[in-house]
Amino acid sequence: MQTLLLVDGNALMHRAYYALPPFKAQDGTPTNAIYGFFTMLHKAITDFNPQYVAVCFDTPKPTFRQEIYKEYQIQRPKMDNDLSQQFPLVKELLDKAGLFHEEKEGFEADDIIGTIVHHVKQDKNMKILILTGDKDIMQLIDENVFTVNPQIGFSKTKIYNRQEVLSKFGIQPEQIADFKALVGDPSDNYPGVKGIGPKNAVILLQKFETIDNLLKHLEEVAGKMKPILKANKKEIALSKKLSQIVANAPIKFKLEQSQFDGFKRELREGLLALNITSLTARFFPANKSKLAEKTKKQTKQTKTEADAQIGLF
Repeated sequence: MQTLLLVDGNALMHRAYYALPPFKAQDGTPTNAIYGFFTMLHKAITDFNPQYVAVCFDTPKPTFRQEIYKEYQIQRPKMDNDLSQQFPLVKELLDKAGLFHEEKEGFEADDIIGTIVHHVKQDKNMKILILTGDKDIMQLIDENVFTVNPQIGFSKTKIYNRQEVLSKFGIQPEQIADFKALVGDPSDNYPGVKGIGPKNAVILLQKFETIDNLLKHLEEVAGKMKPILKANKKEIALSKKLSQIVANAPIKFKLEQSQFDGFKRELREGLLALNITSLTARFFPANKSKLAEKTKKQTKQTKTEADAQIGLF
C-alpha cells in the first residue's frame, strides 16, 4: 500500500509559531514557524515514509464562506507580522525541497485537502494521512483516510481513525459538520443553534444520523429542543455550509505532481541562508551511509508502530 501525506500548511505554521520562541536569522528575519513546520513535516515523513506529499495553504483573500456569511472568522485578530513574513519563505523552501504545494483563492486549505482526498481515496491501495492540528478536518476520515495530529512539543503525534473519532466525540467523522451545524463554532464565529449544546447535539445525531434527516423528523424530537430546532432551520443550514469541507475546489491536482523521493539538496542552501543549521544537519547529514542505514531501520520501526496504531495490522 502506498501513502499520500497531505499537510495543512496554515495549521502547522500557526502551531509552530505560537509553540516556539521567536527565532530569527542574522538579518532579523523571523524563522520560528519555518523551523517548527519543517520539524513536524520531517517527523511525519520519517515515521510514515510517504511516496507522495502535498502541502495545502489558505490564501489571504476572502473565501466563499465570507461571501455567504460576512461575520465568518471576523473576530480573529490580524496575523502577526512575524508570522505572515514566514509564509512566502516556507513556500520558497518547499520549492527548493521539491515538495508540491497548492492553494486557491476563495477556498481554505481544508477545502484543497478535501478535494484531493475525494479524488484519491477511490484508490483502495492508497493510504491518505493528513498532517494537521485542526480537528475540523477529522470529518474527512474514512477507511483509508487518517489524521496525524502533533501533540505538545513536536516529538509525538496522535493518529485518528474512525474508532478514535467515535470514542472521543460520540459521532462518526462524517457527522462532524452536522454536529457543528447544531453547536456552531466560536473560533470561526458562526452561530449554530442557541439552546442546543454538544451533549444534546450528539444525542440528536446518534438518533437521526444527519441534519437533513433530523429536520425531516422534527416531530419525533422530544421536549424543548423541538421548537428550538424549528425556529432555527435557516441557522442550521447556514452553519452546515460553513462547517462542511468542500470536495470540489477548482484545482487541477494530479497525483504524480506530489511524488516524493527525498528532499532536494537546494533545501539545504535555503535553510542555511536563514541560519537554520540544526535542520540542515538533520536533513542532510555528513555521514550518509551510516545514517541511511540507521534511518531506514528507524523508519521501518516507526512506520510499523504507526500502522499498528492506525489499525492496518
